[in-house]
Order: sequence, then structure tokens, then C-alpha cells
Amino acid sequence: MSDKIEVGSVIKGKVTGIQPYGAFVSLDENTQGLVHISEVTHGYVKDINEFLKVGDEVNVKVLSIDENAGKIGLSIRATEEAPAQPEAAKAKKPRPKRQTAASVAETENVQGFNTLKDKLQEWIEQSNRNDLIKK
Repeated sequence: MSDKIEVGSVIKGKVTGIQPYGAFVSLDENTQGLVHISEVTHGYVKDINEFLKVGDEVNVKVLSIDENAGKIGLSIRATEEAPAQPEAAKAKKPRPKRQTAASVAETENVQGFNTLKDKLQEWIEQSNRNDLIKK
């Protein structure tokens, strides 16, 4: 691998191949890295072919270098400024609280399966009954 490539550096590269999971980008004549589909742009990418094609020149930021595996992780998204969010999107709406199974069981009349708490008390009472003890 090239010694001049460091994590955090921004380099111009050329797209050499596209797969459903990302794009391969040539950084120099001997070095190539992968831009994962999640690092192509801000937002959701369903089809990478809508954003890149072989031969495109792109600016990429080096995210990771694995010398042993010979892999370089790249990001196009990290070289671009994040789109501004509208004010309505910034003000997060409070989510309604989810009821846990325990809180639902406490608030409703339970029909059907007994809870372990109820069964435990029943089992303790049964274990103390003499007529159920085998001799």
C-alpha cells in the first residue's frame, strides 16, 4: 500500500467498479479502496448506480486502513457538507411511551396464561400439602 495515504486525508480518486454494497475507487496506480454504500452520500441510498458510475472522479476521505487485509475504507459523504435540516425536522416530536408487557399485565384483567409470580405461589402451596406428597 502507498505510504502517503493516511487515515483522515482527502484524496481524489476514480471509480473503477460498482457492486450493490459499494464502489471501488482507485487512489493511485497501485492502490484501491472501497466506498461502502452508506458512505456515498447523506441520506439513504437504495441503488448506488443512481449516484456513481465507473469512470467518475470523486473526492474521498480515508476512514480506515487495514494493512494486513490490504483494505482501505473510504467515504464520499465525509467530504460533503451535510444538508441543512428544516426547522420542523430539528424540533423532534416526543414519542409516545411504549407500554411494557409488565405494565399491560398490571393494568388489565389477565386471562389465559398465568404469570410466573402467580404460579410460584401456587407451587409453594402445593409443595406444602401432605396429600400430594408421595410416600
